Amino acid sequence: MWESICLTLAATAGNNIGKVLQKKGTVILPPLSFKLKVIRAYAVNKAWVIGFLMDIFGALLMLRALSQAPVSVIQPVSGCGLAILSIFSHFYLKEVMNAVDWMGITLAGIGTIGVGAGGEEQEPSSISIFQLPWLAFVVSILFVLLNGWLRICKHQRREQEMIEFEVVEEIIYGLESGILFGIFK
Repeated sequence: MWESICLTLAATAGNNIGKVLQKKGTVILPPLSFKLKVIRAYAVNKAWVIGFLMDIFGALLMLRALSQAPVSVIQPVSGCGLAILSIFSHFYLKEVMNAVDWMGITLAGIGTIGVGAGGEEQEPSSISIFQLPWLAFVVSILFVLLNGWLRICKHQRREQEMIEFEVVEEIIYGLESGILFGIFK
């Protein structure tokens, strides 16, 4: 199982980084067409070719990972590619990230790998029908607390014109999405 998770991480890194390299290579290239001159320009552009090959190699690794593990494991782990892409963008494209960005990248990476690793075959557990209302109650309380935090942050933003509010809002929506994903998985 862990081999397929590692293959998925390599595959998603290849796909995402390959696309960035292709995009960077197209900055000086004409729009893609079937003219021989244009195709030759793409074929000799080093950044575009490396990006294209990384993208293809990533797709092949993904197929290999899918042949070894179920989609319910591979697909969540492939979401880690966005965290890998963020790290690549910081070091290669020199994009600036603050501490909250780094924390989000770390949590996204750990969370997606955790969801994938949790997809291993497990013994089915029985949930009593009487436990479901408690689960719904706990989730409702959690959503009320998160939305209360969101309202407090909105209020502080209006008073102090905080710029980082969007980051807090994205974190809250991400937490709520993760909770719903975990419940309905």
